Amino acid sequence: MICPTVTATKLEEYKKQIAINAALAHRLHIDLMDGEFAPTKSIDINDVWWPHAVQADLHLMYKQPMDFLEKIVKFQPKLVIIHAEADVHHMHFAAELHKEGINAGLALLPETSVESVEAVLHSFDHVLIFSGNLGHQGGSHADLTLLEKIKEIKKHHKNVEVGWDGGVNEQNISKIQKAGVDVINVGGFIQHAPNPGVAYVKLLALTETNHE
Repeated sequence: MICPTVTATKLEEYKKQIAINAALAHRLHIDLMDGEFAPTKSIDINDVWWPHAVQADLHLMYKQPMDFLEKIVKFQPKLVIIHAEADVHHMHFAAELHKEGINAGLALLPETSVESVEAVLHSFDHVLIFSGNLGHQGGSHADLTLLEKIKEIKKHHKNVEVGWDGGVNEQNISKIQKAGVDVINVGGFIQHAPNPGVAYVKLLALTETNHE
């Protein structure tokens, strides 16, 4: 599964990226930043929207995501991802999402070990391995050594969905997929391409080849 990523600090930019990505895929990854946990600030949460025809994963780069829970739930996204490093009771947040039929995801920054979050992993449906540049789209490096985290995650949580975020391109997507990543979030490679549709199809073809 390739999820095009929306990372926008201005409303017009957000609308443009939503339009491009919704035409490519039925599942999108929307980054929301608070300007504190992440250095940049996204559009106001009240301006967030996406077409009914697509599913959305909301990636909350928020220091205190619980402050936004009520509004997030009203959106009814497919998945809400919070950071292991955020100031929140992670299991409680996940439980509140599950009450509303929303999947819960946990993102791990590069320096955060799987061992350090093992006690709460059972509460989550998705684990996001983050190798990006918080709050920015494009220019990040895919640190493929982080793929080792997948083995640790799957050791005790075989059914959890694993996502990857950061630095995906045509040179590394096959290795990321073969390592066991289920959802590959792609930002700059698609959005900064001369033709985003061609870039998306190129990546999609590479992942489909791996299944043959």
